[in-house]
Amino acid sequence: MNLCNDTVLPPFPYANNEVVCNCSFPGGVCHVVAIYLNGQDLDGSLPKAIQKLPHLKQLSLWANYLSGNIPPEWANTKLEILFLDVNRLTGKIPSYLGQITTLRYLSIENNMFSGTVPPELGDLVNLESLGELPLALANLIRLKQLRLSKAITSLEEYPEFIRSWKQLDALYVLISTTRSESHHERRTLTPHLIFVLTERSKLAGFTGPIPSNISLLTSLTELRISNLLGNGSEIPNLDPIANITYLTLRNCNLSGKFPQYLTNKSQLQILDLSFNRLSGPLPPSFEGLPILEKMYLTWNNFTGPFPQGINTRSPVKEIDLSYNNFTSEAKCKESLNLFKSTWGWNYSKPVECVSACSAEEKDAPASQNLNLLLCLTVSALFALILQTRYSVHINCGGSVATIGNTTYEADNEEGGAAKYAYTREDWQKSTTGHFWDFDFSWNYYVALDSSYIAQNMSILNMSNSVLYTEASLTPLSLTYYIPCLVNGNYNVKLHFAEIVIRGNRSYSSLGRRVFDVYIQDFNIVTKAGGVDKVYIHNCTALVTNRALEIRLHWAGKGTIWSPEPKTYGPLISAIDVESGRLTYNGMTC
Repeated sequence: MNLCNDTVLPPFPYANNEVVCNCSFPGGVCHVVAIYLNGQDLDGSLPKAIQKLPHLKQLSLWANYLSGNIPPEWANTKLEILFLDVNRLTGKIPSYLGQITTLRYLSIENNMFSGTVPPELGDLVNLESLGELPLALANLIRLKQLRLSKAITSLEEYPEFIRSWKQLDALYVLISTTRSESHHERRTLTPHLIFVLTERSKLAGFTGPIPSNISLLTSLTELRISNLLGNGSEIPNLDPIANITYLTLRNCNLSGKFPQYLTNKSQLQILDLSFNRLSGPLPPSFEGLPILEKMYLTWNNFTGPFPQGINTRSPVKEIDLSYNNFTSEAKCKESLNLFKSTWGWNYSKPVECVSACSAEEKDAPASQNLNLLLCLTVSALFALILQTRYSVHINCGGSVATIGNTTYEADNEEGGAAKYAYTREDWQKSTTGHFWDFDFSWNYYVALDSSYIAQNMSILNMSNSVLYTEASLTPLSLTYYIPCLVNGNYNVKLHFAEIVIRGNRSYSSLGRRVFDVYIQDFNIVTKAGGVDKVYIHNCTALVTNRALEIRLHWAGKGTIWSPEPKTYGPLISAIDVESGRLTYNGMTC
C-alpha cells in the first residue's frame, strides 16, 4: 500500500488501497485525511485507534470481512464520509454515531445489525446521505440523500414529510430480507432525485398499491419498484415526472392499459413493466422515446399488433415482448425477444420462429408382436424420419462435452437483455433482463453490458467438472425450450453448482443467490451443501404437446450487489432430458 501517495481528495471516495494526506501543515507535517481499503478481505474488528487520526475526513472500508461493532471511540472523530458496507458487523446501530456531527455521508448497510435505528442520528444535521433512517427523524433539513430500509411495511405508509426536505436530491427505499441477505446499492452524488424500492420487497412482505402521490416527486429521474405483495392497482399517473430516465415497475400486480404518456418521455432509457397483468393493445408508436435502450413488457397479456417500427428499430435497442398475446406475425431478430409473444397462455400453441416438427406421430406398425430389437429399430427409424427426439443434453454456458456415452451440446453463445436464440433445431433459449451497477465516473446507475455466462472462480474438484466450469446466467428470466419430443414421461436432471460466490472468510462469501425453479425458492449453496459443490435436481415431466419448457426466474430474493455486481439471478450448469421409455400408440419398447 502506498502511504500518503496523494494529497488531493477525489471528488468521490472510490479510490482503493490508498491513503491520502494533507502536507500543508506548518513544518511540512503530513496528516492522514482519507483511507480507502475496499475489497481487501480485511478480517478482525474495526480499530479503536482511528480516533488518533484527528484530521481524518474520509474512511471507506467497504467489502471486507470485518466483524464486531463500530468502536465508541470513533464518536470523537471528525469524519465526513464513513462507508462500512458489505461486512459482518453485528449488534445494535450505535447511538454515538450521532456525535459525529461532521458526517455528510454514512453507509453501514449490508451488515448484520439488529434492532431499531437510534433517534440520536437526528443530530447529524450535516448529513447528506444515509443508508438507514427512521421516519421520525424529520429534522435533517440538510439531507440530500436518503435510503429507507425496513422502516415501512406498505407503500401506503410513504412518509409525507419527505416532500418538505427541500435539499433532497436522491431518495432510495430499500427493503432487506434477512440480516445476512441485506441488499447493497451504491449511491450517487449527482443533483437528481431517485426513488428506488428494490427487489427485496417480496421477502420483506412489502405490500402495494403504489401511492398516487408519488407523482408529486416531479424531480425523479429513476423509479424502481418490484415484487409487491397485496392488492393490485393500475399504474399511477407518472406523467408529471417529466425527466424520468429509468422506470421499473416489475411484478407489482399491476393491471390496466399501457399509459400513452410513457411514449412521450424523451429522456426515458430503460422501461420495465414485466411480470404484471397489463392488457390491451400497445400504443401504435414509440417514436417519442428517441434514446430508449431497453424495454421489458415480458409476461403480461398485451394484445393486438406490435407497435409500428418494432421490427425495424435499431438493433442497439433491446426489446422483450415474450409471454404475451399479440396478434402480429413474429419476425425474430437479435435483441428482439418474441418467444411466446403470441401464445395467449395456450401451451399447445406453436412457438414463434421455431420450425414445426416435420410430421405428426404416425400410427404404430400393424403388428403388436414385434420383438424388442425390431421395436427399437422401428422407433429409431421413426425418430429419424419425423425429426423427433427422446433425449437432449445441454452444457449450459459451456462447450461440447462428452461424459461417458452422453454428449452435451454447447451453449456458449452470449445471452442478452432481450434475446431469443431460436435458430437451433434441438432446443431454443430465451434470456430476459440486464444487470445493474453504479458508474463512478458519471455518478449514476448503468446497465451492465456483460456476459451472461458465469465462470468458475476457483479450481473445481468435483466429478465431471467440465459441466460446471461455466454456467448459463441471467439477471431475471431464463428459459430453455425443447421442441419435437415424443410425448410421454421424461426424466429431467438440472445440474447446479455455485461457482461465483465463495465459501471462505472473505467478502466474496457474503452474497446469497436465490431464484425460482418450478415456482420454488432455490438456493444452490443450501441444496449442494456449499460452494463449488454439485446439486442435481431430479424430476419427472409429462410431455403432451411434444415440447418441454424449463424456466428459471429471479423474483428479487437473495443479495444483489454482494460480493460483486451481477452476483444474482438464475444460474444453471447443465440439463439432461431423457425419455423414460419409448412408446408408440400403446406399444412400449
